[in-house]
Parts: sequence; C-alpha cells; structure tokens
Amino acid sequence: MPPLTNDEQPTIQLDHLITKKIRTMYFKRLSPPIIFIIVVVLLWYLIPIHGLFFPQTVDTKTSLKTLSEQGESSIKMTFPTLYFTGYTSTVAGQTSGYYYYSLWHDQFVVVQLTPKTCEQGLPSIQGCEVTGYLQKENDSYQQLITNLSADLKWTDEGMKAKFGQYYISEPSYVSWPAITFRIFFLASLIFSSIYLLLNLLYGCFPIFSPSCRKLGRFGKANELLAQAEEELSTLPQLATEDMFITETFFIVLAPNGIAVIPIKDILWVYKYSTLHNFLWFHFEISYTLHITATNHFYIQCPKNIKSDIDGIMDYLTEANHEILAGFNEENRKKIQEIQNRSLLFQRLIEFLKRRI
Repeated sequence: MPPLTNDEQPTIQLDHLITKKIRTMYFKRLSPPIIFIIVVVLLWYLIPIHGLFFPQTVDTKTSLKTLSEQGESSIKMTFPTLYFTGYTSTVAGQTSGYYYYSLWHDQFVVVQLTPKTCEQGLPSIQGCEVTGYLQKENDSYQQLITNLSADLKWTDEGMKAKFGQYYISEPSYVSWPAITFRIFFLASLIFSSIYLLLNLLYGCFPIFSPSCRKLGRFGKANELLAQAEEELSTLPQLATEDMFITETFFIVLAPNGIAVIPIKDILWVYKYSTLHNFLWFHFEISYTLHITATNHFYIQCPKNIKSDIDGIMDYLTEANHEILAGFNEENRKKIQEIQNRSLLFQRLIEFLKRRI
C-alpha cells in the first residue's frame, strides 16, 4: 500500500485520536458491570439475598410464621435450652444434622444443628446461638413430627399444632453449596465494582490505561503519547481502517485494543491467515498481523485483508531494516535469542540495583 497523498487524507478527525479512542473503548466497557451491579442491587432487595450475609437477629417475641411472611430466610436466634429429639438426618450415609427442640414464642420449634455445634448429639445445650435458614415443613420434617408424636403417643395434628410448620436448619446455612454461592456472589460483585472503577479511571485519564502504560516500555509514556498524537494529527504515512503508520510509530486503534509502538523498537512482523467456514461452506480468508517488539512486547491485529497487511509489512521493513519479516524457523530462533539476551540483561540490571 503506497503512502497517503494530500488528496487521500482520511476524512476522520485525527486530532488527539489516540486519546479519544482510548476514552471510547473504556467508556463502552462500563455498560456490563453497571448492568450487573443494578441486577445485584435489585436481587438484594427483591429476593432476601441480604439474609445470606446479614442474618436477622430475632427474639422470642417474634414467631417463625411472621418472619416467613416478612420474607426473612436467614435468621440468628439464641435459645435458652435445646433438647435433643433423638433423631438425625443423613446425607450420603453420613450424619449431617441433629434435630433439637425448644420453646419459642408460644409454641415449640425444631432446630437442626450441625454435628460440630451439638458435639455429636448432646442431650441438652444451654444458651445456644444458632444461625440458619428458616424453612417450611418438608418430607423430612413431617417424618420427624410423625415419629415424635408416636414416641409421645400424641396425634400428628396435635404435634403439628404444638410445633408449627416452620423449623430452623443450621446445616443448610453452612453447607458447601450455600458457602460457595455466597463466595461467588461476593466475588462477582467485587470484581464488577473493580472492573467498573478501572474502566472509569482509564476513560477519564487515558494516560493510566494499559495501552499507555505499555508504551512506557519504550520510554516516557506521556512524552511518547504526545509525540504520537502530534504525528498522527498531521498526515500519517500509511493508514488502514484501524492501523496507522506515522514517521516514528506504528499505531493500532482497534475497537478491542489500542497499541502504540515505536518503529525502531519493532523486531519481527509476519502475517497469519485464517479460513472462515461454516460446515462445508468456505466463506473468506482473513489475515492477522503479528508484531514482536523489544522488551517482550507482542500484539496481534486480527481480521484484516491481505493487501493492508502486506502494505504495512512492506512499509515497516523499509522504515526499519532491522525488522525481520515473515514467519519461519530462522526468524523465530533469532527473536528468541534476542529476547533471552534482553531478559538476562534486565535481570542483571535489577540485581545490581538491589545490591546498590
């Protein structure tokens, strides 16, 4: 591809184009974390997820039915005395919970404790604080009530009237699925918040973005960025849809990544072709430009046409005769040798700095 003439000058505004592209790229990335955080906030209030992290502390003045009607799923209660029923629950052949009962409000309540809390089934426990899920009767609970009524020679209806429909399960609250969900939920929220803040920072202050920080490998990032902006604001030597070559820099302004590389620091360029097909239909071939620079800098510019890639490679190798062009084993070994020497030199400098 030949250099641009005045008649071929791009119609896009090139003043501060790099900074504008960085701002646009990171501001566009704000949408997913904002949407996720809004969904989390809605779930926090619409579904009692907050109870998973902050169980409500209740006293004997509040009935379990009232708590359930209020949408509370996780509660913390302190029982003066808990009595063992003699019944346990099992999961995969191992005891997962011990059923206790105590007087609460104006009736009895069943409390399922973990083996650790009740020390494998103590006959009674004084002043026991329990954090668990408030659950409505299920098959296991109904079977327990039936067994207790038979032991006490009561009717099932009379026993249900004394115990009610709700019970508290501590094992469910501390189970691996519950803990995993809380960790995943909290980690997702933290990650989204950090991702949101970083993209906001990079959008407002592009000099702190990874693209500009990587430019610091070749010198002072702010000075190199200013120089690249100045050269790009004038007529670039060569331009494609999202790649530009100025007198000093090779610049990529793709929607998913931005890079500025001094041409003098480029070591190796080559293209790689990809055949796009669906089932047995072949559609088109796209080309990816691979660039390796000093200080172990490496980028890919995918989905380009062959003429653009060839033009860029020709121009770069003409501007810097030290650049290796084309992918072959000889060039790969040369670059590997150069990078290994560079890495050893950097490690030596860091070691000497520490010694000094």
